[in-house]
Amino acid sequence: MAPGYKKKKKKKAAKGSPVDKLTDDILTDIISRVPYKSTCCCKCVSTRWRNLFFHPDHRKKLPQPLAGFFHQGYNMNRSPSFAQYFTNVSGKGYPLVDPSLPFLPKYECLDILDCCNGLLLCHCWKATDPKTVDYVVCNPATEKWTVIPATDWSSKVQIACLGFEPTVSSHFHLFEFIDEEAWGLDESERGECDDRIETLAIYSSKTGVWKHHSLDSYMFSIPENAKGVFFNGILHLATSYASISILAVDVEGNDWWLIDTPLPPYNDYARDDAIFVSQGQLYITDNTAGSDSSELSIWALEDYNTGKWTLKHNVSHLELFGARCSSSADHFNVVSFHSEHNMIFIVGGHENTLMSYDMDRRKLCFICQLGRDCRLLYVRTPYLPYVPLFSEALADG
Repeated sequence: MAPGYKKKKKKKAAKGSPVDKLTDDILTDIISRVPYKSTCCCKCVSTRWRNLFFHPDHRKKLPQPLAGFFHQGYNMNRSPSFAQYFTNVSGKGYPLVDPSLPFLPKYECLDILDCCNGLLLCHCWKATDPKTVDYVVCNPATEKWTVIPATDWSSKVQIACLGFEPTVSSHFHLFEFIDEEAWGLDESERGECDDRIETLAIYSSKTGVWKHHSLDSYMFSIPENAKGVFFNGILHLATSYASISILAVDVEGNDWWLIDTPLPPYNDYARDDAIFVSQGQLYITDNTAGSDSSELSIWALEDYNTGKWTLKHNVSHLELFGARCSSSADHFNVVSFHSEHNMIFIVGGHENTLMSYDMDRRKLCFICQLGRDCRLLYVRTPYLPYVPLFSEALADG
């Protein structure tokens, strides 16, 4: 080697794949465009990818995991006797959301009626006029809220649902089901079906007005505290009369129909409002507690046009809870489906124990006890699953 000659250093090859060279902003934009189930799998690629879902600058674009459940409780020795709760899905730590929603204006009483893709629908009574109510739609993650003008029947309505799909539009819809009693019909004018739905009112945040649709030609009722499911621009809600069906209605109220279910006619054992959506599919559950069969059946709607249902899972109460947990088997409800996995959440037993059940592994896991207060006096307590939405936009806000 000649004197003074310096050997050139070879450049080191860049490590990693071409994807590693992408900025976080570009990578987030790409992940946000893939189907939801694939998006959830992205969390397992690397620590960097997983952290994108929780970073304040990027989580607005990415779907979030289930945070927990809103639910109500009753205690006659407490004032006020009704209370709102939020339980983390882990069952541990302080509630991730303050169930009193302190960022809202001050109201005499507030009920959380529905939760849809990160937005809450609240029924609020004013202290100055107990007969006057407001509908309030809010986002607990951003503390944005807007007041919806009430109808003449809002103070008497028992069933109101929210429809919102942030991947489609920032606007939302409010569905108000007005039964014969709220409508003002006397007993001589009412049909054979108790509390039959007389009118459907739909509010659009885009137009800012209510539209009313008469349902005179149909005969059905909706169980009190029934939980609706908004999926693919359609609201789904259980109805009951001679049999259990699912009411499907679009946001305009122009296209709606009844979907027959494989569930038996209404009886004390049938859970007639257990409709859920998971992994892009609609499910309904049948809990025959106390009957001779004593089993939990889970059905999936395979075809909208034909109304074809497929039995996806079936488990006896004895296998589900074991011989030592007979109290849970006698009194339990399926309250939610996991959005990413074949897993359901159950509340049962005298202490209202929150549990998860993995259908693939057929394994039940105890999460926490909610306590005996977490039950309404005469009706079922709706458990509303909450997934945070960090988008700043609220159409009317």
